[in-house]
Formats: sequence, C-alpha cells, structure tokens
Amino acid sequence: MVKTIQWSEGKVIILDQSRLPLDVVYVECKAYEQVVDAIKNLKIRGAPAIGIAAAMGIGLAAQDIKAERFEDFVKALEPAYRSMLSARPTAVNISWALERIKKILERNRDHSISSLKKILVHEAERILLEDIEINRTIGMWGAQFINDGDCILTHCNAGSLATGGYGTATAPMLQARDQGKSFTVIADETRPVLQGARLTAWELMQEGIDVTLITDNAAGALMQKGAIDLAIVGTDRTARNGDVANKIGTYSVAVLCKEHNIPLYVTAPLSSIDFSIPSGEQIPIEERPPEEVTEIFGKCRIAPQGVRVRNIAFDVTPARMVRAIITEKGAFNPGDIKELAGHTRQIEKLRIKKEQ
Repeated sequence: MVKTIQWSEGKVIILDQSRLPLDVVYVECKAYEQVVDAIKNLKIRGAPAIGIAAAMGIGLAAQDIKAERFEDFVKALEPAYRSMLSARPTAVNISWALERIKKILERNRDHSISSLKKILVHEAERILLEDIEINRTIGMWGAQFINDGDCILTHCNAGSLATGGYGTATAPMLQARDQGKSFTVIADETRPVLQGARLTAWELMQEGIDVTLITDNAAGALMQKGAIDLAIVGTDRTARNGDVANKIGTYSVAVLCKEHNIPLYVTAPLSSIDFSIPSGEQIPIEERPPEEVTEIFGKCRIAPQGVRVRNIAFDVTPARMVRAIITEKGAFNPGDIKELAGHTRQIEKLRIKKEQ
C-alpha cells in the first residue's frame, strides 16, 4: 500500500497526489510553510490525511523555535497554527489534530523545550498509526453491508491516499474482499479535480478490486437500470445531527440514492465528526480557484476566457438521506451520533446492524 505521508529524518515526506496517477513523486517538506502549501494545493488531501499533515507540520515548526520558556515556545507556534487552520476550512480534522497537539503540550509543560519538540513529533506519528487502525476497524463494521455480487458506487477519494493508510470509504471494500466476498465498484470521476478518476480508480486497481470509471452524470442512469446496489462515501466534516459535508456532488448522489431506494453509507472516523455544531448549516464550505474548472491541470483551457465560475468544493447531505454513519465504534443511525460525543455511552443500544 502506497504511503501518503510520513516523518523521516526531520522532514515530512508527502506523496504528491496532484501528479497521480501519471507520476509517483514525493515532496520533502523541511518547513511547516511547505506543509501548508501541500495542503492548499491538494498535494495531500482527504480529511484524515490533512489532519496528520497539520500535526506533522507543527512538529516541523517546533524544531526551529529557540525559546527557553514554555510560554514563549507555545506563543511561537501560533503562526503555524493559524496557517494550518486556514489551509482547508471545511475538513474538521485539522482543528481536531491541532487541539490534540495543544493538549499534549499542556500536559507536558514541565518538560524541557528539547523534550517537547520530540513529544510533538511522536504525537504526530501516533496520530498517523492510530488513523490506520481506526480505518481498519471502520472497514470491519462496514463490510457487513456488502453482499456477494453487489455493485458499490463511491464518490471522490476516501481511500488510503486520503488517510494515514487503508482508507475510510474503501475500508469496507478491502475487508469484504478479505472475507471472500465478490463485488464490483463504480467510481465516478469527481469533477473538477478528478479524484475519482485519478486516485480512487488507481488505488482500487492496485488492490486488485474490479472497478469501473464513469462520468459524474452517469450515476443516475445506472441506478435507473438497477446496476448499483449501495453507495459508500467518506466525509470531511459531519455535524452533531448527522448532516454530512463531503466533496461536491455527494448531495447529488444522495438524492439519486433516495429516489432509487439505494442505501448510502458514510464512513466517518470520530475525528471527522464536529460535535460542536448542531447541523450542516454551520459547516464552512470552501470555494476554490476558478482555474480548476476552466482548465485541465493548468495545461488545457476548456471554458471561454473571462467566464464567471463558482468552484464550490463541498456540499452537505442531510442526515435523513444517509442510511448509516460507520465509525470505528460501530455503524449508527445518523441521528444517534450525537450520543458518541465525549464517551460512547449507550453504544450497544445505538449501534445498528444490517438486518435493521
């Protein structure tokens, strides 16, 4: 499995996803500003992956700080925190990772500055390793919804490239395959940056999973013909009521699934659930540069010069359109996930099985 991100010899090594699948190139980040640039320019993307990148970026920023007092050390990290938070506003994992970093610093405030620098790097690497295990567990809970012979639609990329490894939306597929189930996957292209065409199709082919690529506007026709049995997607931020923000076009997929009585499942590590906001209306929606729509990778213009563009990067799918949200703690009715905040009380009562 291709490594998305790692810490190595004082540098953050990032697989440049903007060049996949044609070129497999790694970017070496020696300063936190380079990590911010990689996040902004989609060299690394996917909510869990950019959370890991943010934590490692803070680890990089810490190495150059000359402060001797804890208070001065923490204050010197503030520009790095602000830069990371502004890199991609919709995904909650960046703020989640930074809050975790701040807490680990506070718990170890009596340590020397040199020790704190090592602690930050260690914590970032822990976030990476934990993410991989979380994804495997999500896959275990999600595989129950896949039957022999199913055709699964997925949107955008929520595979190992979008995470520390193994993926979220792809995790149930990998687990189902390992359980001996036979199924096929349809990946839509996911305009305008083509994460489905460039990344998901490539990843699934690497795993030996039968995948077919379609245009974004072909999903409805295939559903109408009965060619799709279920849809599995990831999430960049899920609100307390179960509303889901994911790559633009997810809401359209959800509407089509609702019309054709096809279950839509959302794979969501707890780190991507924002329990602080009541609904999807409070989720900030990123808009990106028009060139992503009017040009193909900056090389070929496909729209008239000067045309107005709105490049909305995410949309919100209401909880009522989601069959289940699959987390590392189990699969839940969207309306129940608010009970997972803080502690997993009543978890056995809330967890749902396929037969329900």
